Amino acid sequence: MLLANESEVIQDAAETVTTWKDKLWDWFTDMDMWTDVLFSGIKIILIFVLTRLFVRILFRIIDRSLQKREKSRLHMNPRRLVTVGELLKNVTTITSNFIMVMLVLGEIGFDLAPLLAGAGVLGLAIGFGAQSMVKDVITGFFIILEDQFAVGDVIQTGSLKGTVEMIGLRSTRLVSWTGEVHIIPNGMITNVTNYSVGTALAVVDLPFSNSRKLEDSVELLKRAMQRLKEEQEEIPQVPNVLGIQSLTSSEYVIRIAVECAPAIRSEVERQIQAYAKEALEQEEMENQRGRA
Repeated sequence: MLLANESEVIQDAAETVTTWKDKLWDWFTDMDMWTDVLFSGIKIILIFVLTRLFVRILFRIIDRSLQKREKSRLHMNPRRLVTVGELLKNVTTITSNFIMVMLVLGEIGFDLAPLLAGAGVLGLAIGFGAQSMVKDVITGFFIILEDQFAVGDVIQTGSLKGTVEMIGLRSTRLVSWTGEVHIIPNGMITNVTNYSVGTALAVVDLPFSNSRKLEDSVELLKRAMQRLKEEQEEIPQVPNVLGIQSLTSSEYVIRIAVECAPAIRSEVERQIQAYAKEALEQEEMENQRGRA
């Protein structure tokens, strides 16, 4: 009885081995299957090559676009250009690789519908949960890309005015002339006034008594402004004494104006007043000496 059972077990094992050998042989000799594998492999290789080629073409387009930005009217910091370029390249690489993986999985035989549905639900959840952050990042990206303002520019957004100290994808930092630091989320920057594009106009109004002759005052101020231009190298031209700005029964006001860099406008206005005051004091001292 035992010998019969052992012979049956051995016979079953031999039949199983024979069956596996037949299946393995059929699998190796299945030309239709190998043809499908070959075509799928060629498609996967083609997808990979086309994805790499597409990414390289987009990289070149990004580099050329940023090179043109270097010649814009606002001279961008090269590090900002590198940041924008790397960000665009990373987005391009991630998006292209994601599409490539989806296409490869489809060639292998995976059902993409559940994967795409899950990715859509996840993206929707992230979008609803981080609306403010996404808005800040998108706005910051376009601020940098469009070169709306640069570090060191004097800008005003809403009621806040100051010098741009830092521009990030998430926020912008302003320093006011009194020293306060304002950190503004980029999504809240809806309009910007940039005072650093071109030149600023420093304007000073100086009052004089009506007892003083207009010609003497104008001549005195012209000499003072000429000396200011000679002694202060940051002033590009001699301040222009425009003449009477306003007139009352007791005094008249003479306006002086000069173009200068926006960052030094306040300093130039203070220097104009200082040199005018020194000229008046010197004239008064000379008159006192003459009377003595």
